[in-house]
Amino acid sequence: MDGMIMKIGQKIKELRIRNGLTQQELADRCELSKGFISQVEREQTSPSIATLMDILESLGTNIRDFFNEQIDEKIVFKKEDVFSLENGELSHIIHWIIPNAQKNSMEPIIMELLPGGSSKIDGPHDGEEFGYVLSGSVILHLGKLSYRVRKGESFSFKPSMSHFITNAARGKSQLLWISTPPTF
Repeated sequence: MDGMIMKIGQKIKELRIRNGLTQQELADRCELSKGFISQVEREQTSPSIATLMDILESLGTNIRDFFNEQIDEKIVFKKEDVFSLENGELSHIIHWIIPNAQKNSMEPIIMELLPGGSSKIDGPHDGEEFGYVLSGSVILHLGKLSYRVRKGESFSFKPSMSHFITNAARGKSQLLWISTPPTF
């Protein structure tokens, strides 16, 4: 029977973090104290049903779904999960290989650059960028500098200056490109 006991506090904490809220923000939304939320999350106290309903509503769920749904995060993404968008003007296609990665701390995409294609110019931002060229050859433009990156090679940089990528191959080039925080 032990396996059946649900850790309500733990689950509330996971939902709160998923929603990008601090304990204080959740407390404010529910008109509760941060200390109370902290005690609930550490299983030191149990909220009344009415309070639990308030908390869950602030976290975008309800009691039925809270007790039914498994909070198992999706770990494996398949081809049908991919969302693709073609940019005719810049001659590229972006494949978002992890749906809704904008909510995560990193965002991986596969970018296809058609002949003469280019990514959009991205201004300086915090975080890091990493790329691995799957096919073809690209040029990474970083501020006034440019670097050729061929199939099987990778790049990694802190995006402290504006940057973009152009296709250096006659045909199509493809790269896996990961940005933290999400910028695509």
